[in-house]
Amino acid sequence: MSFPNRRVARQVRVGEVLIGGGAPIVVQSMTNTDTADVQATVRQVEALARAGSELVRVTVNTPEAAAQVARIRERLDAIGCRVPLVGDFHYNGHKLLSRHPECATALAKYRINPGNVGKGAKRDEQFATMIECALRYERPVRIGVNWGSLDPQLLARMMDENAKLAQPLDSIAVTREAVVRSALESARQAEDLGLPAERIVISCKMSQVQDLIAVYRSLAERCDYALHLGLTEAGMGTKGIVASSAAMAVLLQQGIGDTIRVSLTPEPGGERAREVQVAQELLQTMGLRAFSPMVSACPGCGRTTSTVFQELAQKIESFLRQQMPLWRDTHPGVESMRVAVMGCVVNGPGESKHADIGISLPGSNELPVAPVYVDGRKTVTLKGERIAEEFQAIVERYVKERYG
Repeated sequence: MSFPNRRVARQVRVGEVLIGGGAPIVVQSMTNTDTADVQATVRQVEALARAGSELVRVTVNTPEAAAQVARIRERLDAIGCRVPLVGDFHYNGHKLLSRHPECATALAKYRINPGNVGKGAKRDEQFATMIECALRYERPVRIGVNWGSLDPQLLARMMDENAKLAQPLDSIAVTREAVVRSALESARQAEDLGLPAERIVISCKMSQVQDLIAVYRSLAERCDYALHLGLTEAGMGTKGIVASSAAMAVLLQQGIGDTIRVSLTPEPGGERAREVQVAQELLQTMGLRAFSPMVSACPGCGRTTSTVFQELAQKIESFLRQQMPLWRDTHPGVESMRVAVMGCVVNGPGESKHADIGISLPGSNELPVAPVYVDGRKTVTLKGERIAEEFQAIVERYVKERYG
């Protein structure tokens, strides 16, 4: 699935994963464990990969963390988890990569924030050290600018230049341009140091929707580097989901973006893999990729005073997502299956016929029966107390027969 107007960027290989060049848009995520804690980090990386994250970024902020990256990679390989690891470096990345070659080797990509590489003359020297490591170990690099950690010297210089104009721009426009310029100048500096453009990914993370859209439109017009999308500090729960989806959907619709992350703040004790699921659902609902069978369910109204259809839709959706790690290899194509769980006679039969498999449950004052439709034809009518179990069995049988 793709849009005909999609921007074609230079293709970057990260391990076995391809970014840009017309490849499917890649979903990535990031751990929030202490990377020095091998067991916790391996457990979370494996959970994120199982959920569908195709790249997983880990924090490498201390010598202790850097010393454990190779062990994390070994443990993951031992359990059959091949997801590429990306190292997230700030402030001291030049030291950690130079002093821990086993870490530099175990990582599939390095993330460098130009605003946190160093100040003054040290900035260029320390940036060059990180690029030299990328060259030595043949690793790609993400030049990741964050508006909250933008190079203050660059921003101050641009603000001064703007103030001298006959018609100065507002501060927001100057800040957006500074973010874009920081990314592009750093990427070209990396190229000058010998890093091929085919090993460079750019991101410009903003925390406001309109800022993100404006910045990435500008990037897309001015370069052909692969672009990583993400709204930084998106927030918790529905706010984070809505903000990330609103920003990235606009850009994806315009063909901009080669890899994405939905940066959700997890609730206390919440699952980190939630951000992976949201990213997948964003791409799938836009028709850009398929990850798991989609369940259509009506919102409910006065005709559906029973919660049966809601409970069944929830059970079926959870069941399908839990089965996908097993089905992904054994049942190719199942990710594009459509299931409908409807609550009354108004739209129930029609929606069920349009899905691959669907059930129309009885609404208020309707006969207590539930017709099931498979490939547009009614095949059976369920009734009684075990409708949910019987319908799940029908879904399982359909998957085995059609995709097995």
